[in-house]
Amino acid sequence: MTTATEKPSETRTPLSRERIFAAAIELADRVGIGAVTMRNLAQELGVEAMSLYHHVANKEALLDGVVDAVVEEIGQALGGFDIPSGEWKQSLRHRILTARRVMLRHKWAPAVIETRTTITPTLLRYMDTTLGIMVEGGFSFDLGHHAMHALGSLALGFNQELFVPANQEQAEDTSMIEDLAPQLPYLVAMMADIEHEGPDSTLGWCDDQTEFEFTLDLMLDGLERRMA
Repeated sequence: MTTATEKPSETRTPLSRERIFAAAIELADRVGIGAVTMRNLAQELGVEAMSLYHHVANKEALLDGVVDAVVEEIGQALGGFDIPSGEWKQSLRHRILTARRVMLRHKWAPAVIETRTTITPTLLRYMDTTLGIMVEGGFSFDLGHHAMHALGSLALGFNQELFVPANQEQAEDTSMIEDLAPQLPYLVAMMADIEHEGPDSTLGWCDDQTEFEFTLDLMLDGLERRMA
């Protein structure tokens, strides 16, 4: 006998951590990470909420698993986490831009990653092979250590924003800058001069593809000079 919310056992796919994380990612992609609660996730999977706790201890463990699954998706897009042959700079750039394409499919993911206090196993593998590309390319461990700090969230395909508006309306509100225009000549001139790409290339409120690649290339060029 099944409950009203559970599907008959003969038609229900067995519950697993992987299935739970995949459903959480699909739900977040569709309606936002805020909707990913244990209750909503149970409804998506057609099970009782308590069934989830046999596989995931709590909401924080769920988010850790979701991050791990997203990083695993980066690995799949790269064809695995093995260190590729070839020139380190090109390999690292390809890896980071591949990670960014995954993040653009899951625009909620950077904000979740920034809240994690635990480094997941798959993220550790990703970091290890990122460092490995540099070391095998001629970096000392000291320079590789500095590079990992300097790259920061760039290594996972996103920039950390200095200021994050509460919502899109706030992000688009330029009234305060306009009111202070006489005291902000450079900011006002810059905002009038720059152009932003469409929303498909944006992860933050001011983070388009051109800005991301500019930062990445500046960093890689600087590391190349330090190697020399």
